[in-house]
Amino acid sequence: MTKLSFQLYSARNYQPFSTIYAKLAAAGYKEVEGFGFIYEGMSDVELSSLKADLDRHGLTMPTGHFSIDILEANPARAIEIARVLGMESAYCPWLMPDQRPTTAAGWFAFGERLQKAGQPLIKAGLDFGWHNHDFEFLPLEGGTTAQEQIFAGGPDLSWEADFAWVIRGKADPFHWIERMGDRITSVHVKDIAPAGENADEDGWADVGHGIVPWARLKAALKGTRARHFIIEHDNPNDIDRLITRSYQSFTSY
Repeated sequence: MTKLSFQLYSARNYQPFSTIYAKLAAAGYKEVEGFGFIYEGMSDVELSSLKADLDRHGLTMPTGHFSIDILEANPARAIEIARVLGMESAYCPWLMPDQRPTTAAGWFAFGERLQKAGQPLIKAGLDFGWHNHDFEFLPLEGGTTAQEQIFAGGPDLSWEADFAWVIRGKADPFHWIERMGDRITSVHVKDIAPAGENADEDGWADVGHGIVPWARLKAALKGTRARHFIIEHDNPNDIDRLITRSYQSFTSY
């Protein structure tokens, strides 16, 4: 296991990020994960300023999300952003609903598309892969899933596994660790509130305060290549509580 990280998307509604960095450092975090909104439109000067801000708080950004748009239209810029910020892994995190295939063949082709988009990053020495949500685990024709087809079409893709979304997709995370554990290089660590709770937080919970069996998952992941464990909550109503409780829970397992 490595140092615990924090996905900055969780704090998008609690600006400025510089105050978040201070809170994270005080709580014990050593890493953060970035996402495209933060840096894809930054100038070189702004990127350097972001790196300096992280350095001041003793934080690194070894992983980051990049949109499919920049990966395909300007991979050189994505590589430069990753280089300046010190990333070792880059993940494509999302595909808009109206762009998602509906067939196994379509998802296989999307895997091929990701494979092609990621080649410049892989050649530059970066780990590159896909970050899942729930839709990858819904059944397709022939009993297959988008998750299987994406990785069949993209044999070099790593997996940033988000097991809370796996569970919301009505799939068994332990099954997928067994099937694709060799692809996992990072893990999103988040939790699901018990049924009927935390409606104002879209049903998510602080890590250790929901139904996701994180102690067992953490143990199961020891045999994988997972290097980064990244706390996330898609819609927290209390950022300080999320930061401290999630850190305390996950580090206690």
